[in-house]
Amino acid sequence: MDISVIIPTLNESATIAQTVQRTRALGACEIIVVDGGSHDGTLAAAGSADQCLNSPRGRAAQQNRGAAVAGGDVLLFLHADCWLEAGAFEAMQHALSDSRCVGGCFRQMIDAEGWGYRTVERGNALRVRWLKWIYGDQALFVRREVFQRVGGYPELELMEDLYISKRLKRKGRLWVVDHSLHVSPRRWQQVGLIRQTLRNWAFVGLAHCGVSPHRLARHYANIR
Repeated sequence: MDISVIIPTLNESATIAQTVQRTRALGACEIIVVDGGSHDGTLAAAGSADQCLNSPRGRAAQQNRGAAVAGGDVLLFLHADCWLEAGAFEAMQHALSDSRCVGGCFRQMIDAEGWGYRTVERGNALRVRWLKWIYGDQALFVRREVFQRVGGYPELELMEDLYISKRLKRKGRLWVVDHSLHVSPRRWQQVGLIRQTLRNWAFVGLAHCGVSPHRLARHYANIR
């Protein structure tokens, strides 16, 4: 299987070079960085990627732009502040060797100490196992042809990852690969662990009650 790794960015000059380097060390892959209008030199810092593209701002649009030019049979969507441990590609390919599996994600490891972070990690893993809802910071991977069949990411301001998960689970199985994805704690530390977690739950609940992503986006600070 040929793997294309798509990394959406917005003002990620502090992290993107290391993310590209760590991804390259995982093995043969195509790395595509898609920038949404950074003003801090992100694209220059990502110069060792195979492709560096510009796109209208918005993770959904950026990830669809990368997928459109990707050459791999498998698409892996990776946030710029996350990185995978050695062996991740092999673990992903093992999951996809089951023809019933259309995609999945990795087991989060938030790079911060404390029982609260461990609780978030476990809760997120259980959410995927039970509900098949994969968030963007869990590194979604998907067969390219299935991604195309579901129409890619819906180009919403918020929660595009939740909506594509719903589409994908109708096409086959989604696996949580038992392999670590390191995640920056910056979002929880900026907002507060409990506050950020409760806010995430509230937004998901409101979305399921029919509140539009556009309305929810008005109340979500620093949409990337």
